Amino acid sequence: MRASTTTTLRTLRRLTSLSRHPTQTISCAQLPLPSFFRKMSSSPPPSAQTTPGTTLLRQPVTLACIQLPSTSTKSDNLSHAATAVSSAVKSTSAKIVVLPECFNSPYGTDHFPSYAEPLPADPSNPSPDLNPSFLALQNIARDNKVYLIGGSIPELVVDSNNNEKKYYNTSLIFSPEGKLLATHRKVHLFDIDIPGGITFTESDILSPGNKLTIVDLPEYGKIAVAICYDIRFPELATIAARKGCFALIYPGAFNLTTGPLHWKLLGQARAVDNQLYVALCSPARDMTEGVYHAYGHSLIVDPMAKVLEEAGEGEQVVSAVLDGDSIEKARKGIPLRDQRRFDVYPDVSEGKVSYDEKP
Repeated sequence: MRASTTTTLRTLRRLTSLSRHPTQTISCAQLPLPSFFRKMSSSPPPSAQTTPGTTLLRQPVTLACIQLPSTSTKSDNLSHAATAVSSAVKSTSAKIVVLPECFNSPYGTDHFPSYAEPLPADPSNPSPDLNPSFLALQNIARDNKVYLIGGSIPELVVDSNNNEKKYYNTSLIFSPEGKLLATHRKVHLFDIDIPGGITFTESDILSPGNKLTIVDLPEYGKIAVAICYDIRFPELATIAARKGCFALIYPGAFNLTTGPLHWKLLGQARAVDNQLYVALCSPARDMTEGVYHAYGHSLIVDPMAKVLEEAGEGEQVVSAVLDGDSIEKARKGIPLRDQRRFDVYPDVSEGKVSYDEKP
C-alpha cells in the first residue's frame, strides 16, 4: 500500500510540474528512437554519376540515324549507304552517324553465313574482295569526316587450328579519319518464341560477343554501342552511364510483333533510367524482301525520355542536336545520381565487367 501511494505522489508531482509550463513541448527529435529504428538508419548514400552533363558531352553535336532498306545484293546496300550518309551529312551537318543493324544484308539466320565477311588483319589495309563492308564503312567515315557507327554486319571468324567457322553480329565504329575505333559483337542473341507472333533463334548460327563497348570520341565524350536485343538488358546501359557516357546507341531491327509493343518504350526506358541520350537506328521496312520485316521507326530520345524525332516505316533520316546542358538539367531536376542507395543494393558498374573481347 505504501509503494502504491509513493508512485501516485510522484505522478501528481510530474503533472503539477507540467501544468506550470503549459507551452513547453517535447519534439520527436528529443525522444530516443526504439532500437528497431536505430538499426534502420544509415549514413548518406555515396554519390554516383556526379560528373556534370556539360563535362560528359563537351560540346553540342548533331547525331543522325539513317534508316535504310537492306536488299539481297550486298554491293547495292554498301553503295546505297554511302550515298545516303553523304546526303544526310550535307542536310543535317551531323558529326555522328548511325546505320541500321545488318544494313549490308537481309536479316535472318539463313542469310548470315553467305553475307558474312572477316575483319581485316590490318584495319588500315582492308581488302576489297575479303572485307568489302569494312572498306565501305571506312571510306564513308573518312569521306564525310564523321564518327560512324556502322550499324552491324555478319562477321566471319575462322579458327586457324581446326578451321571451325564462327559468325557474329558485329558493329564497327570509325573515326572521321577512317580509323577503326571499336567493334561490338551482339552480346545477347535474339532467341525468342512468341506464340502467334514470331519465333527466331539467332544462336542457331551466331555466337555471342562478351564485352561492353564504350567508345571515346575525343571532341565530344564517350558513347556506348550495343545491338538490338541488347537494349532489353538494362545492365549494359546502367554501367555505360556510370562510366560517363553521354549517349547509348543501338542499331536494331525489331520486328512487326515486338516493335509496336516495345521499341519506343525501351528507348525511353533506357533514357529515363540513366538520364542520357538514346538513339535507335532500324532498317526501313520492305515487305518484298525476305521473311523478316523490320519495324522501322528509328528515333532519338533525350535525357528526360522525350522523343526528339522518330521516323516512319520507310527510308528516312532522323537527326537531333545533343547537348550537355540537357543532361545536366535532367540530372539536377531529378537527382538520381545523388540518391542511389548502394548501402541497400550493389553498384553494378563496380562488379565484374568485361571491356575486352575474349576468345
